[in-house]
Amino acid sequence: MAILKAREKVAKNQSSLEELRKIEDKFIADVVNKQLSAGLQSITDGEFRRAYFHLDFLQHFSGIEIKGQTGTIRPHGFSPPVLAVTGKLGHPKPIQADDFEFLEHSIAANESHNFPATTKVCIPSPTMVHFRGGRASIDIEAYPDLDPFFEDLAYVYQQELDALYRAGCRFVQLDDTNLAYLCDPDMRKAAVERNEDLATLPRKYAELINAAISKRPKDMKIGIHLCRGNYRSKWFASGGYELVADVLFKELNVDAYFLEYDDARSGDFKPLRHLPENKVVVLGLMSSKKSSLDDKQEIIERLKQAAEVCPKGLDQLCLSHQCGFSSTAEGNELTEDQQWAKIRLEVKIAKQVWGEDLSR
Repeated sequence: MAILKAREKVAKNQSSLEELRKIEDKFIADVVNKQLSAGLQSITDGEFRRAYFHLDFLQHFSGIEIKGQTGTIRPHGFSPPVLAVTGKLGHPKPIQADDFEFLEHSIAANESHNFPATTKVCIPSPTMVHFRGGRASIDIEAYPDLDPFFEDLAYVYQQELDALYRAGCRFVQLDDTNLAYLCDPDMRKAAVERNEDLATLPRKYAELINAAISKRPKDMKIGIHLCRGNYRSKWFASGGYELVADVLFKELNVDAYFLEYDDARSGDFKPLRHLPENKVVVLGLMSSKKSSLDDKQEIIERLKQAAEVCPKGLDQLCLSHQCGFSSTAEGNELTEDQQWAKIRLEVKIAKQVWGEDLSR
């Protein structure tokens, strides 16, 4: 892809960031058109400006650096770079505001749709700064005690959300691997080895996220996606949501949950019984990892099964793929044509289940 080649040129000092951004703009405008043409009503920039879904955002906070690699992540041997907190956290300038404004303009300039479209900004959850490295990844001189660290982390997120709101953004999705990882036996074991208290850590993360979003105006909606790993069609974590369901649904002050349910490793739908009546779950029943099309009738049947557990049935549910089609620059193991066929099927299923008007 031209973006990847342009990014490589920048890394080799053969091109400028300004030239890279022009190329990114071109392809973002194109992917906006494709999303709208496919019937999607929640539109993103495809994260075309990032190599990693989390690192390219978090590195813009002062006091954060990208260092080294983690140990091997089970079961596929992929070791991504890790974040290190090397000083006091700060928010020197807005991170996503300019990107949001370009995306918003691209949607407004597109005339291929006759339905309302929501501009969605996806940013990594604040828990991403803590979970993988824990205490050892946070400079002891900057933060001898972790309470001020969590307070500062929440504050820099408050500043970023304020900048996005002032730019016009009204829907932000937090991408969080860590509450999902706390459902996995091996991930839990690794957390204990880092001296984490699993009895209190989910609640600590809920408190962090709640503090981070606590200053948002009422008309800014927040969703959270619990990701179980999405690198080259591989996954990293398994286990049902029951271990975190009580905190997830009863204590986390978000408006919507994006939950992965594309196969048996995510467990059953019983945890959805905790869902408050005023919140929505976007069920990731379809797979962005596999090249083959999902079975339409199977997806519809699973939606019905989930609806039986939710307090208000189908009215509290939406449909999606379990994750994006590319959480890192490498992408998943399918072609673009296969991706768009999956998205068109997703929209078709949604219209059959909920009716033609999906703007509810």
